[in-house]
Amino acid sequence: MLRIGVLTGGGDCPGLNAVIRAIVKRSEKYGFEVVGVKHGWAGMLEREAVPLRYDDVADLLKTGGTILKTSRTNPMKRAGGPETILENMKKMGLDALIAIGGEDTLGAANQLAKRGLKVVGVPKTIDNDLSATDVTFGFDTAVNIATEAIDRIVDTARSHDRVMVVEVMGRHAGWITIYAGMAGGADLILIPEEPFDIEEVADFVKRRMAEGKATVVVVAEGATMKNVKGLIAQDKRLDEFGHVRLGGIGQFLAEEIEKRTGAQTRATVLGYILRGGSPSTYDRVLATRFGVSAVDLVKDGKFGMMVSLRGTKIVPVELEKAVAEIKTVDSELLDAAKTFFG
Repeated sequence: MLRIGVLTGGGDCPGLNAVIRAIVKRSEKYGFEVVGVKHGWAGMLEREAVPLRYDDVADLLKTGGTILKTSRTNPMKRAGGPETILENMKKMGLDALIAIGGEDTLGAANQLAKRGLKVVGVPKTIDNDLSATDVTFGFDTAVNIATEAIDRIVDTARSHDRVMVVEVMGRHAGWITIYAGMAGGADLILIPEEPFDIEEVADFVKRRMAEGKATVVVVAEGATMKNVKGLIAQDKRLDEFGHVRLGGIGQFLAEEIEKRTGAQTRATVLGYILRGGSPSTYDRVLATRFGVSAVDLVKDGKFGMMVSLRGTKIVPVELEKAVAEIKTVDSELLDAAKTFFG
């Protein structure tokens, strides 16, 4: 009988518990045991785990967060980390591991797979920036939350003839920003894929002011300015995967716009609101399908792979290819959004 470990790493995301639930149910169908590893890769380093049965997870389909907890621990940056994890797999009696995470968690999984770890990946991120899958679970929920917030802010902006800046998550890719911005009727959308010119933003606002129009700007936290090196971040310290803590570009833009135009400008940061809460119907189904397919890959001995959505089908792809590059917003979608910048 196979004994499978499952962990959730990186930022939390709507649908994580739905994946765990599906993994446990599918495993029990095959007569496999499931062990939940706590706090992501940290749990594999510390051998912190709990047994999981379907009765424990049956009602988690609609629950946000992750019952297994999470962390941004990078085992590749810890002294003897890879060797410890391989040794702990034996000590914990695990035959395989399912890692649920984004580029960082699955990047570590890929490196460990090369060292012999029997691992299968499940793509998780609200940013939708993982290659080799059309969509990651959590993205749909985040976009819906952001769109609802923008809808409300648009109403207030129009009522007060005000400039409103909405900052949403998105470090390297602007998928949430552009989808929610388009769906919410934003007047200007700024994403990491195309650095912005602050003077052009100010001129845009001035033109709308002259026409008696309010302005709603939606900006990704990782957006950058032309001719300015680096990100606009509040905290320059790095996590174990080399990322700075983002946040602050919304307030920066609001202050610059008000200074350059005289328009009353306010900033709203959606931040972690996008990560929590009950997953959407789409994410519940996608997460469930991913969890089921991940167990099937383990059953078939197809390790070093990640489950992926291609069209309407769930297919396996190599972890190596899945984490090779970030999936960014394409120019065609950005061009469509620009139709409404005016």
